[in-house]
Amino acid sequence: MATGIKVICCIGLAVVLTAVGASAFSGKSHSGGKNDTVLQYVINNSLREHPVLTKLRLRTLEDPWSIMMVSSEQAQLMANLIRLINATKAIEIGMYTGYNALSMALAMSQNGSVVACEIEDTYVGIAKPFFKEAGVEDKIDVRHEIAMKTLNELIAAGEAGTYDFVFIDADKFNYDRYYEKSLKLIRTGGIIAVDNVLWSGKVVNPAPNDLTSQALDALNKKLHNDQRIELSMLVVGDGLSICIKR
Repeated sequence: MATGIKVICCIGLAVVLTAVGASAFSGKSHSGGKNDTVLQYVINNSLREHPVLTKLRLRTLEDPWSIMMVSSEQAQLMANLIRLINATKAIEIGMYTGYNALSMALAMSQNGSVVACEIEDTYVGIAKPFFKEAGVEDKIDVRHEIAMKTLNELIAAGEAGTYDFVFIDADKFNYDRYYEKSLKLIRTGGIIAVDNVLWSGKVVNPAPNDLTSQALDALNKKLHNDQRIELSMLVVGDGLSICIKR
């Protein structure tokens, strides 16, 4: 008889946003879904946003590329996943202005840490003052370099299998490479969250000249058949796949 027993509990999460006569997919609350009354009801009756997160969200909305920001409802979902698994080590691949990195850091205990990958000077400059204001600047390690370089450095440093949570939200053509590196870095039972998996619905029969949608569709099909993970694809934000490493 074995001397030890391992019990792995898998919790399924389902998020369904529906509207009468409309598709269940409406997009992010600050962009495509801002006129969706059901989605706004969800926001008004569930969002619990830290004051500094609110300030950063409003600042980010001034940026012409604010559509890239993780929606507040999605960031809160991922923060709750971090709480659920007691995550203390996370990676964000594609920080943008730092809304989600800040959300994750705030959800972690005092000894938590977030490695945030971002190559754009402007976005790093926007993010850091808000990290400081929220009192979590020491918990967020901004890696101002190509994300693949950072991931390779972490693996080379012996950190494979030590991370609890990874969020992938950078250039779509490298998603598959980011996913494979993340699988090496994440622990068993850890979560890889993959953003933009619905890509405004364009992943459904992607056009022949739409290489981004084709790449995302290929990854979605790969994840569906990947026996290394448990999987749920959620209709939240621009589509979010939750991958739990077996």
